[in-house]
Amino acid sequence: MKGDLTRGPVMRTMFIFAVPMILGNLLQQCYNVADTLIVGRYLGADALAAVGSSYTLMTFLTSILLGLCMGSGAYFSICFGRRDAQGLKNGIAASFLLIACLTVLLNLAAFWGLDWIITFLRVPQEVYGLMRDYLEVIFCGIAATFLYNFFASLLRAVGNSVAPLVFLAVSAVLNILLDLWFVLGLERGVAGAAEATVIAQYISGVGIALYTWLRCPELRVRAEHCRVRFATLRRIAGFSLLTCVQQSVMNLGILMVQGVVNSFGPVVMAAFAAAVKIDSFAYMPVQDFGNAFSTFVAQNYGAGQKERIRAGIRGAFIAATAFCLSVSALIWIFARPLMLLFVQPQETQILAEGVRYLHIEGAFYFGIGWLFLLYGLYRALGRPEMSVVLTILSLGTRVALAYLLSPLPAFGVTGIWWAVPIGWGLADAAGMIYYAIRRKKLLRVPEMTEACAAVQTQ
Repeated sequence: MKGDLTRGPVMRTMFIFAVPMILGNLLQQCYNVADTLIVGRYLGADALAAVGSSYTLMTFLTSILLGLCMGSGAYFSICFGRRDAQGLKNGIAASFLLIACLTVLLNLAAFWGLDWIITFLRVPQEVYGLMRDYLEVIFCGIAATFLYNFFASLLRAVGNSVAPLVFLAVSAVLNILLDLWFVLGLERGVAGAAEATVIAQYISGVGIALYTWLRCPELRVRAEHCRVRFATLRRIAGFSLLTCVQQSVMNLGILMVQGVVNSFGPVVMAAFAAAVKIDSFAYMPVQDFGNAFSTFVAQNYGAGQKERIRAGIRGAFIAATAFCLSVSALIWIFARPLMLLFVQPQETQILAEGVRYLHIEGAFYFGIGWLFLLYGLYRALGRPEMSVVLTILSLGTRVALAYLLSPLPAFGVTGIWWAVPIGWGLADAAGMIYYAIRRKKLLRVPEMTEACAAVQTQ
């Protein structure tokens, strides 16, 4: 199943493509949320803090792979829009080899530096052992994360956003069932929650790889496509590595903020762990809409459809703003009931801090919504370096303000929460000003069109 996003009504086409991606990523969040809910309810606050801090770390590590796959996906989309089947298959082979090698290195580094990582995060002693037990297991799923994200990015690049949703749905349900069995039935503690997640990840990763091979013969790579073509590899590396830098910088900043949060002790750690899960669900739809928007722009960029890109930009920003304002209102009203999904009513300090976080950050979701669209736009237009600049500006501001404000008695932990929307706002302003100044040059006939044609003649 393929989808041509260069034809049909602009917003309708984009929404139809985006909905399965939104549903899929919401299901993906269920992996860690299931751990958090069950661990928080049945294993206590220390276990919740351990799993929550692990989630932030794993988000950083998997963001490296996600960035590589997303960058390759932009290349695939442009070649698909160009109708360059040969260039697409050459790109698939080069990208898979590159990202697979980096996955192995990342996995080895994660196991080797496990104790150093936990120390760097300033994890309290009472949480240290639990977090180590969880991470020893969860690191075993890094390869599965690569498989799922690579083939999901490939399928989405050619307009198929439904298959990734199906495999995530199956694995999410399996993950929840295994969580209940391993944690409650087998009493395996936080390690059991991690084991459930890893098994579910491999189900989705291996499953989607087999689906792509068996059901999408037009995407199968043959021996002739595996010959190293440096023009292709250079273009893939340009897209993938810069997008990887953008994603990893974003999550490294969050990881550094996690270190500041951890310094305030288990209560703030647990509040942050629960509130971040709510955050993830709240703005995840607009993040996925940004990724769908990126695929839309990339295909039309490859096809040279400038007016269609402009119409998509206008419609996407209006839709994202309306959605984010609606979600902000809901989060403001239901902050406490949402926190009660993760913590017991008697944990009053954790509840109060989590509600305060959601009231501050949740009021400005439109800022992160715009930023996701800007990331997707510059990635699709072959300017992933601009996404890196915006990420550094956003996260650099967030980290700097968190470290500067949190030690001050007037701010304390609240300074960490306020640093987030301030960073979003500065990055949004920079991204929009850059587009306004360079719009004509950005929408010029894509260099990738020429690159794909050159590759095809090799």
